[in-house]
Amino acid sequence: MQNAAPAIPRLGIPAYDWWNEALHGVARAGKATVFPQAIALAATWDTDLMRRIGGTISTEARAKYNEAQRQHNYGRYYGLTFWSPNINIFRDPRWGRGQETYGEDPFLTSRMAVAFIQGMQGNDPHYLKTIVTPKHFAAHSGPEFTRHSFDVHPSVRDLEETYLPAFRVSIMEGQASSIMCAYNRLDGEPACANTFLLQEHLRNAWKFQGYVVSDCGAVYDMLHGHKYKPTMAEAAAAAVKAGTDLTCGDEYTALPEAVQRGLLTEQDIDRSLQRLFVARIRLGMFDPPERVPFSAIPYSENDSPEHRHLTLQAARESIVLLKNEKNVLPLGTNVRRIAVIGPGADDPDTMLGNYYGIPSHIVTPLEGIQKEFSGRAKVRYAIGSVFSVGSSALVPAQILFAPSNDNHFSSKPGLLAEYFSNPNFEGQPALSRTEPRIYLQREMQDLEIESKIPRDGYSARWTGILRAPATGEYEISGQRMRCEDCAAEDSVQVFLKGQLVFDDKSKADQPHARQKETISLVKGQLYSLRVEYRQIRGGSGLQLRWSPPAAPLLTEAVRTIESSDVTVACLGLNPQLEGEELRIDTPGFFHGDRTSLDLPEPQEILLEAAIHAGKPVILVLASGSAIAANFAEKHASAVLEAWYGGEEGGTAIAQTLSGSNNPSGRLPITFYRSASDLPAFDDYSMRGRTYRYFTAKTLVPFGYGLSYAKFRYFDIVAKSSPESSSGLNVSVKVENVSKVEGDEVVQLYVSRESAVSNDPVRELRGFQRVHLAPDTSRVVEFHLDVASIPTRQPQQKLRISIGGGQPLEGISHAETVF
Repeated sequence: MQNAAPAIPRLGIPAYDWWNEALHGVARAGKATVFPQAIALAATWDTDLMRRIGGTISTEARAKYNEAQRQHNYGRYYGLTFWSPNINIFRDPRWGRGQETYGEDPFLTSRMAVAFIQGMQGNDPHYLKTIVTPKHFAAHSGPEFTRHSFDVHPSVRDLEETYLPAFRVSIMEGQASSIMCAYNRLDGEPACANTFLLQEHLRNAWKFQGYVVSDCGAVYDMLHGHKYKPTMAEAAAAAVKAGTDLTCGDEYTALPEAVQRGLLTEQDIDRSLQRLFVARIRLGMFDPPERVPFSAIPYSENDSPEHRHLTLQAARESIVLLKNEKNVLPLGTNVRRIAVIGPGADDPDTMLGNYYGIPSHIVTPLEGIQKEFSGRAKVRYAIGSVFSVGSSALVPAQILFAPSNDNHFSSKPGLLAEYFSNPNFEGQPALSRTEPRIYLQREMQDLEIESKIPRDGYSARWTGILRAPATGEYEISGQRMRCEDCAAEDSVQVFLKGQLVFDDKSKADQPHARQKETISLVKGQLYSLRVEYRQIRGGSGLQLRWSPPAAPLLTEAVRTIESSDVTVACLGLNPQLEGEELRIDTPGFFHGDRTSLDLPEPQEILLEAAIHAGKPVILVLASGSAIAANFAEKHASAVLEAWYGGEEGGTAIAQTLSGSNNPSGRLPITFYRSASDLPAFDDYSMRGRTYRYFTAKTLVPFGYGLSYAKFRYFDIVAKSSPESSSGLNVSVKVENVSKVEGDEVVQLYVSRESAVSNDPVRELRGFQRVHLAPDTSRVVEFHLDVASIPTRQPQQKLRISIGGGQPLEGISHAETVF
């Protein structure tokens, strides 16, 4: 009943770890296809695609599990029970984990969740392909800093109409076989001991038959965070009696004491054990492999060409065109010189988001643009700024050069990389080659490394020349890329001109030790560079990063812009700024959450300088949440929201700029003008939040998204359904009135005539993605269950509006009153 379940040899039951992750691809288990982050998948508004993605992820999960079983690997992240999807409502853009969700709307979240669940669990009549775990049940969306102790008091209406619908649908329609209870309390009772949630709703009303798992340490929080019980035995007993069958952690070691003290019975234990073993049986874990249809899936399915093609489709569909002044996009053949600037332009980590696997290759925006426009336009790159105050950046490839035979400057780009099959650089290297920069993730290298270097107990050395791009003070570091939740014993040292400038070591039995210095570099001067990485066990590689002086970066970017025809500014956020309970406290960010919706100051300065340079600026935003790019909204020529686009995110961005991809993503969240327009972050009332209750002017509304095509809506018809007394059949005709083919996301909203206090402004109740060739039309039909729409007055009329990505423009919506 704990996530790391030991083997029971006398019964032939192997060990099993229930903790596995698959938010947007199998995570933390080596090579995998990394799809766009969950919020980006929501921006596709494509349930068929989401179902295919879920099926693909579960195929890779089975491939990993099959290989792990052959190698007798029963460890964490190689199982079949996945703690995804995150279906909490992204009620406030300041929440750092909102990137993991499907946005701010209960209906959109529900439909995307069901599709993901069905894809992951499969449709075999006898076996589950994998088990999914919708989380975090319930009313959990920040702040991260207080998540182990805060209490939520939503109104009955907010709870039933906002916080619970996606969970209800995931269980009753999606048939999810597991669910995760949250850290927080709900009306004074911890979620993992909350009988109102776990009994009245989950078991009684929703008829849930699966198992409940706690969030990691949530039962511990009942004792220490919430002060709900005085001893661990009492906390564990309360959780089990309420219905939490499995704990992520070791809190249930107190259950024998709880039984001895009469706090719960052996029958209470048996009930949870039965649920857990039913799950393992339904996964086929105790059956001969030849009987289980998924046991022959080979490891080669991981990040296969077919799967990379699917993630590219997802990235293409997720991109949202927010502005396109004078149709500057797609870029025409007259554009011969493109400046690419910004910290997100060539940063692989920005493509990944959080909870990710290791793809065989990550395409950054810079790489994608260089490939897409090869032979058509000259692409020049300047980073311009770091992400935020205190951030670092990868040391760029264009200033690194391999040593010549006499150890002097060579015109050959890259560094000499030498890999040794021992941790002490002994003997001859097992592999020597030139690499453009230091970005080592073991599973992301080619088969050459995998075949010659052991998984544990190796060393790597990079040598070459660093040419300083500007005069100033630099801070340089070797950032080790740790494996998640495992002890690492590795170290990295960085030498310039033979002098140690960075030293970072860790051992399993010693506290983390670190030494780094600020160093002065002179523009154009050549510095011998040596980086040495030793790995005893754990860890997964490293990056060579630095914090360069700000002024020269900006000057170089402006110079690059001035000699170009158009600028592509890749700005926004990254997973080191927003995410789960991060240890960060810097302007605009606190413990993974955001304190401001603005672009971080260094990037805002860069954006304004780029626009003042007088060339058209196309802003490409990478983020997991809404950014209040007010200056760009007024002055940039075009704005794209590209999210954290996954391993093919850079390709999708480049194809959108060139026009080979017609953008069709739609916002699953509202873009506000300022955090000051919102209620307090820790206020869980929905009043004044999301498009359903926000009445002030937004920067960009929910559901918005432009296209290179133009669509017209007309002939909306609403008729009572003959099949249902409360059913309504609604149809509308959608026409592509342009010469460009494209996808339109048709959205149906309802609002109430004579609305009363606390009624939503409008609510999404249907959507379909349709493809239309130029000058063609199509009738799109919806079935609306009127009885499911709460009303507060007798005979209250409903206004039905149907529109696309530009719902405020007359050409793109139609409405009627029923």
